[in-house]
Amino acid sequence: MKFRKLNAKKFTKKLNTKKLVAYGVGATGAAAVGLFGAKQAARKAVQSVNTHMSRVLMTDIYDENLYELFSSTYRIGIKEVVETNLRATEGKAISRPMGSPKKFPNMDSLMFNTAQLYVMPTPFEEEIDVKVTIGKSAKKPLEIEMPIIIAPMAYGVALSKKAKVALAKGAALAGTAIGSGEGPVLKEEREAAKKYIYQYHRGNWGKTEQDLTNCDAIEIQFGQGAIGGVGHVFNAKYIDNEMREAYGISPGENIVAHSRQPEVNRPADLPQLIEKLKRISGGVPIGAKIAAGKYIEADLDILCNSGVDFITVGGAEAATKGSPPILQDDFGVPTIFAINRAAEWLSKNNFKNSVSLLVGGKIRTPGDMLKACALGADACYIGSIALFAMSHTQVLKVLPYEPPTQLVWHHAKGERQLHIEEAAESLKKFLNACKEEIGEGIKGLGKLRLSEVNKEDLMALDEMIAKGCGIPMVYEPFEYEYE
Repeated sequence: MKFRKLNAKKFTKKLNTKKLVAYGVGATGAAAVGLFGAKQAARKAVQSVNTHMSRVLMTDIYDENLYELFSSTYRIGIKEVVETNLRATEGKAISRPMGSPKKFPNMDSLMFNTAQLYVMPTPFEEEIDVKVTIGKSAKKPLEIEMPIIIAPMAYGVALSKKAKVALAKGAALAGTAIGSGEGPVLKEEREAAKKYIYQYHRGNWGKTEQDLTNCDAIEIQFGQGAIGGVGHVFNAKYIDNEMREAYGISPGENIVAHSRQPEVNRPADLPQLIEKLKRISGGVPIGAKIAAGKYIEADLDILCNSGVDFITVGGAEAATKGSPPILQDDFGVPTIFAINRAAEWLSKNNFKNSVSLLVGGKIRTPGDMLKACALGADACYIGSIALFAMSHTQVLKVLPYEPPTQLVWHHAKGERQLHIEEAAESLKKFLNACKEEIGEGIKGLGKLRLSEVNKEDLMALDEMIAKGCGIPMVYEPFEYEYE
């Protein structure tokens, strides 16, 4: 077979431009008609299904109607329905991470005063002092650059090593402290931390002389807001070699946190433990951590008269890696009232200047932090919000197939994907932003120092908050004398 060479010019002349255009328009038109037809068919199918489903919903009797699922779930609550099914599956107490979703009375119901004329605002060029000293009566007080501390969160039973190191680095970059949590002291975490609060936990591991001499404060754990004084066990079958080495336990041995502090079987034992820790540590502040309960004033009395330098109070909103929902939802005093009651007792009993008050429990924003300090706290612990700040855009590595926490939990699917330096930088920026906003708030009150902020700067939107904290309602007229 012979092929003739194609002459482009001759071929072009033979082409009928009008016909080409017609063919093109025809093909395009056919495609458009086809697309329109497909669209119309799809619309008809959707409309048909929608009509059928709507008719069923509108005509089926109620106890056979699918809407009854929504009605009953709405009445009972989505959380309650889901957790009922989890209990029915597991047949034992379930463990809920990240704290209670229950809405407690909180600091959203507080508003700050605004300085303008009667009280003049602070000039914007003035430097604001937000530094905090914890344990002023201690031989070696703990000084931090802001009233924000990274909450104690345990390695292994909660966070991964990467997450712990990133939190420590971020806190150090911002000039504040981090709590160790119930877990062991990780070498990498301690090296990264500038200020380190060692938690003298209720467990069967650690608490060595090296732990007690290599920290900037010691916090004796009696309880916490999300779990109270209830003990817990981490089963040996879930403990890997890395965890076992860090905790210093034998193969097959469980990680056990007792309900009681092993060295304090009665209140009279506490002074001896505090003296022991002061002696071994060389004089760093010795504090105690408790959950806020009905007996908070009596607990404070025992602690203060036993010689503590600071007290950490965990409100009912506090979170933990896992505890039974009943302890999270139905126990304790909400944070706002816990702060107020603790601060009032310390003031009335002349401990305000010698015993520092740290608080935690769903403190998320610079506004929450400044309000907590206005109510009488010296500094705030932040946990959950610190994890979100640290994770920042890195959560995109696990979303949408896994929840964000899979980036920070030990042995989680996204654990290895967390970039430590990037996480530390994100946390530092968050902390510095909070510090700056707190400073702006102090200026807005016409003040220069965090220590000058108090309850006189607050108003309440809620009658219960007003009565419970001794704060005027926003609608109450201000009585003044003007010269």
